[in-house]
Amino acid sequence: MKIEKVTAGLSIKRSVDAGTEEQQSIVRDIIQDVRNNGDQALFAYTEKFDGAKLYSLKVTQDEINEAYAALDDQMIKIIREAADNIADFHAKQKRETWLYTNADGSIFGQKLTPLDSAGVYVPGGTAAYPSSVLMNVMPAKTAGVGRIVMVSPPGKDGRLPAGVLVAADIAGVKDIFKVGGAQAVAALAYGTESIKAVDKITGPGNIFVALAKREVFGDVDIDMIAGPSEIAVLADETASAKEVAADMLSQAEHDTRASAVLVTTSEPLAKEVALEIEQQLSTLPRADIARPSIAQHGAIYIAATMKEAVRTINDIAPEHLEILTENALEYVKDIKHAGAIFVGRYSSEPVGDYFAGPNHVLPTNGTARFSSPLNVDDFMKKSSIIMYSKEAFDKHGAKIAAFARLEGLEAHARAIEARNE
Repeated sequence: MKIEKVTAGLSIKRSVDAGTEEQQSIVRDIIQDVRNNGDQALFAYTEKFDGAKLYSLKVTQDEINEAYAALDDQMIKIIREAADNIADFHAKQKRETWLYTNADGSIFGQKLTPLDSAGVYVPGGTAAYPSSVLMNVMPAKTAGVGRIVMVSPPGKDGRLPAGVLVAADIAGVKDIFKVGGAQAVAALAYGTESIKAVDKITGPGNIFVALAKREVFGDVDIDMIAGPSEIAVLADETASAKEVAADMLSQAEHDTRASAVLVTTSEPLAKEVALEIEQQLSTLPRADIARPSIAQHGAIYIAATMKEAVRTINDIAPEHLEILTENALEYVKDIKHAGAIFVGRYSSEPVGDYFAGPNHVLPTNGTARFSSPLNVDDFMKKSSIIMYSKEAFDKHGAKIAAFARLEGLEAHARAIEARNE
């Protein structure tokens, strides 16, 4: 693993994956096919890509009951507790409609309205993600979204993982469908015989899901185009090399393109972490994923001062940031760009992934410079309220008409002046 000193000209590489022209073409064809042929296209693609021949897309109550039976009671209890923690955190984000009255009697405000519907994509593939269900559904439920639809690719047996189904049921999802990939995104965006179209699509997926979300954006809203997972660790000599290495590998095992970076003021720690990562990789079950991630996208940077280290972190703008330093809380005020900030040795990144409550759907690929974690506001619309009083209209009408004429919009001006005739 490369170790290098921080320099003023340190270049942060961004790995935006826009897909190949062939992938983009495949996605467009799939979307058009779903728009034209509905469920028939979904059945065909599910058999082709997932190896499952289905006759019904919707998950039945029997399947949900079987999922509960397949899970240990303690695991079900843990999922319920995690759901409660996530709900409690997001409840604090919820805002209400507000109004105020000016001295002249005019009333202004903002009306908040939840979306009518939302679609949640839960990835399948190399792992099952009950946590992704909770993190996408709970803020939508808190916002008051009336209809939440979940889609996820089935296994070859035509079923969804037990943990995913139990998490969806605990979160209160009523419409769960066994379909994934670009075809699932198309179904959510445009509707089929079984799946009614939604207003917004959230949730991560592979490159075909990401490209499909980009393609349908505008017809529906989306959360973000999520890239590979990232972690940056800000550490000094007080940090444990074993803990830092374990935390970096916790993200590297997600994806061969995932990024794990350490920025430290301690050269001895940097060398220890590099050795520790190699040692831990030797026993990691997903080493075939984590090793290329570390080799191609991992890095250790040594900074001369903590100020320089913090500046480097802000340049990276990581999805996840851990601060493992003496007096770690003091550095939070200096962090401008990070999706989620984990402070102190007991706040290992998986604490946020699964259980603490804050959302784990976070901006990647440096987009933490201008975007935020998935939150309740993402599932609400804001409408401005304007109620001008006669006093205000009489006082400012001529000014408004003059402004309209400055822009060459005579009808605008006349719309004001008609009220004075």
